[in-house]
Amino acid sequence: MGMEEALNADPPCHPLACAIQGTLRVYPAIILPSAKTASDCIQRNSYKEDKCQSQIDELYKCCNLFYQRHGDDAKTVSCPKANLLRLKMKQRSQGV
Repeated sequence: MGMEEALNADPPCHPLACAIQGTLRVYPAIILPSAKTASDCIQRNSYKEDKCQSQIDELYKCCNLFYQRHGDDAKTVSCPKANLLRLKMKQRSQGV
């Protein structure tokens, strides 16, 4: 799934969150690719978040773009609040 598709999903970025948490949902005109293998990273890896870093990074990129486009007061259930997202992204970039 491309970033634009994820941003245009309802709610925004939700397909990327589902790829981490294992909640499969089909959106109008969007079907998650490789749903049986990609949609449950956390579950497949015994709830070890470090095994799902690339999926988490993609979700955070989507959320960051969402806030850039809609402002820090925008809301989507799939993303942490803008200030918390930026803190998490900073921590991840520093290896914390």
